[in-house]
Amino acid sequence: MATVKIRNIVLGAGLPKIAVPNVGSTEKEIIASAKKIKAAKPDLMEWRIDYYAAGIKDFNTLNTTAKKLRQEVGELPVLVTFRTKNEGGVCQLDEDQYLNLVEYVVTNRLGDAVDIELFHDEKRIKSLVTLAHNYNVVVIMSNHDFEKVPAKDVIEFRLRKMAQLGADVPKLACMPHSASDVLTLLTATTEMNKEIANPLITMAMGDIGKVTRVAGQVFGSSLSFGAVGKTSAPGQLSIEDLRNAENYLAIQ
Repeated sequence: MATVKIRNIVLGAGLPKIAVPNVGSTEKEIIASAKKIKAAKPDLMEWRIDYYAAGIKDFNTLNTTAKKLRQEVGELPVLVTFRTKNEGGVCQLDEDQYLNLVEYVVTNRLGDAVDIELFHDEKRIKSLVTLAHNYNVVVIMSNHDFEKVPAKDVIEFRLRKMAQLGADVPKLACMPHSASDVLTLLTATTEMNKEIANPLITMAMGDIGKVTRVAGQVFGSSLSFGAVGKTSAPGQLSIEDLRNAENYLAIQ
């Protein structure tokens, strides 16, 4: 597996890295949350800007907050994510608004990495990936299904497509309803980990999906999301529980 460096961490080597979401809805909440997250010592912070309505309405506000956030977290890598409503986010934007926002995040380097969802205009997505690489911003390309676990060949197609579009790290999260669903995701992850050079991120949500959040080193997922305070997805573990479980399952 190839590795991907995001500021001072390396995805695809050793234990899966741990990201903690910052879901503050005001600048004050975002900075306060960042302070707590930094104290918990994750590998990366995901700034969920779909929670930050003021920043979405006014890009200057977003930029100002990003600078204050960087001052607060220092060298902690930051992944900037606007999660659309269709994929579990909290704010609705139309296609152009979403893509223009991602472009602003990249060209103003609001973070070290940016999340770009797969299912948008393909020509624009390719352009944004190229732009991100020109600005030295890592691209995590994502797809989220809160209804089900797609068929194994569909999971593989989507992860493969992300890599073909130039993503540094393909990511897929889905909602299982049975142990078989969890096995489907883990099997697809294992096989794609052999086929695709990129580090992958996959997870099954909810209680029965928790095993996928802690066993990434075994099956080929390079990053897991833990919580400090408020969670951002069903089945998300606290950073303490996640770190303990990953260490317990570590392959020597």
